[in-house]
Amino acid sequence: MKESTENVLTTVIAAKQQGPAVLISAGVHGDEYEPMAAAARLAAILPTMLMRGQVTVVTVVNPDAYTNGTRQGSDGLDLARVCPGSRNGSVSEAYAARISTMIEQADYYVDMHTGGLTYEIHPLAGYMLHPDEHVLDVQRQMARCFDMLLIWGTDYRPQGRTLSVARDANVPAIYLEFGGGTGFRQQVVDTYVAGMINLLRFLGMVDGEVSRFSEPYWLEDHRADSGYLQGKMPSPAGGILMSEVALGEMVSTGQCFGHIFDPMSGASHPVYADVGGVVFLKRAIVKVASGDALGGILPITQRRKHTIYE
Repeated sequence: MKESTENVLTTVIAAKQQGPAVLISAGVHGDEYEPMAAAARLAAILPTMLMRGQVTVVTVVNPDAYTNGTRQGSDGLDLARVCPGSRNGSVSEAYAARISTMIEQADYYVDMHTGGLTYEIHPLAGYMLHPDEHVLDVQRQMARCFDMLLIWGTDYRPQGRTLSVARDANVPAIYLEFGGGTGFRQQVVDTYVAGMINLLRFLGMVDGEVSRFSEPYWLEDHRADSGYLQGKMPSPAGGILMSEVALGEMVSTGQCFGHIFDPMSGASHPVYADVGGVVFLKRAIVKVASGDALGGILPITQRRKHTIYE
C-alpha cells in the first residue's frame, strides 16, 4: 500500500503474519539523494519479500528541503535539529512532528543519510549510546547487519534528532552514512538496500540466512557531542581547501591534512590531523569559511571495538 500523507511519501508494507514494525526513512536532509533512491527500491521489492510484520518506508521526510536541494528547509531549519517538532510550526517543524510520531510507533528504526553536498563520509553505521543496556545491545546488533567499514556509537544526550526521539521512546535505532558530494553513487544505494534486507532477516521478517561481515573499525565514544560532525576540525581561515589525505586513510597525529589557500592574499594555512586514526569525514565543497568543519578522524587503528569515556 502506498500513500502520500501531507506530502510525505510513505509506503506501508504489511505481511500476513504478525511481527515487528520497522520504520525506514530517507530525505531528512534535502541534498542526500542515494538514500531516497534506496528507500524507493525497498518500497518496490519488499511486498514480495516480507513474510512477517510491517515495514514503513518514508522516501522523503522533508519534501520542502528536497525541492530546494538543501540540507535545511525553506524556513532555514535543519529537521534533524528540531525533532520532535510541532504540527503547527514552520514547514520543517511540521515534517519533524510527522516523522517523530512515526518513530514513536515503531519497534525498530533506521535513518539513512549521506554527507549531502558538503561532505563525503566513509561507510558508517551509527547509534546513540542508549542508557538502557538492552536497547543499546539491540542497536549494536542492528549496526552489524550492514556491511559498513565503520561502526560508531556516540553521546546519547543531544536533542532534536530523529534518533533522540527514538531514544526517548526506547525504540532501538541506528543511522547510516555513506558518500556525499556531487554526483550519484549507486554503491550507496546497493549497500543500503542489501543491509536493510539483511536486517529484516535478522529480525525474522524476511526469510533467508543472515549475512555476516568482517570485523569493522568500531568505536563507542561517550564524550559530550562526540557525534557532532559540523564541529570537527574547524578551518583556521577562509579560502580553498587543498586536501592531502584520502577518505578511509589511516593518519597519524600531526600529519598534514591539507592547506587552506587564500587566492586573494596568497596566504596558505596548513591543517594538521588533531588525532591519529581513520579519516571518516572530508569536506567536499572546497571553498571554506573560517570555522567550517574540514573533516573528521575516528581515533581507532584496529578492526575491533574501542571505547572512549568522558
